[in-house]
Amino acid sequence: MREAIIAPVNYCSSCGEPVSKQVPPGDDRERFVCSACATIHYENPKIVTCCVPVFEDRVLLCRRAIEPRRGLWTLPGGFLETGETVFNGAARETWEEARARVDGDGLYTVFNLPHISQIYMFFRARVVGGRYGIGEETLETRLFREPEIPWDELAFPVISKTLAHYFRDRPSGVFPVRVEDIIIQGAVGTPPMPAGQDGGTRR
Repeated sequence: MREAIIAPVNYCSSCGEPVSKQVPPGDDRERFVCSACATIHYENPKIVTCCVPVFEDRVLLCRRAIEPRRGLWTLPGGFLETGETVFNGAARETWEEARARVDGDGLYTVFNLPHISQIYMFFRARVVGGRYGIGEETLETRLFREPEIPWDELAFPVISKTLAHYFRDRPSGVFPVRVEDIIIQGAVGTPPMPAGQDGGTRR
């Protein structure tokens, strides 16, 4: 799971001329528009697709070998590639980071992070044969039972939230899909919340 680097658009990908921010006709927000050919360059959120890989009563975690949060534990995941379904992307990332093949059990959690223009999608999955290893972006992989989870050493809030949901849901065997908004007020690109709303989570 790598950090997204969002760079400003300076030149048109169609003709190479400079672009400027303006509101195109019929639109309601600023876009990068080419000063020569009028091509509009849209910036859309990135999708990060991840697995909750399980073998028997344990969850497979990876200790990160890259920044950000190098040395902390995470669930395998990364940015969706062109031509992939969201689960295929999550399975690919699980192989790349943990050398584990997985069978999917469905979408589990979705997190909207508008302040960094990312959407995280986690899928429950079973580790085929209990086999796993260490990928190039990983220092260590390990299967954890619930009491062994290193809660204070998890890399990102979306990881902590997903694991907490999973262990709460597991006794009943019912795993509803959850959608949550993680809002950081004042972050660049985050619209102000209407009066009376605290920008918490949604389920």
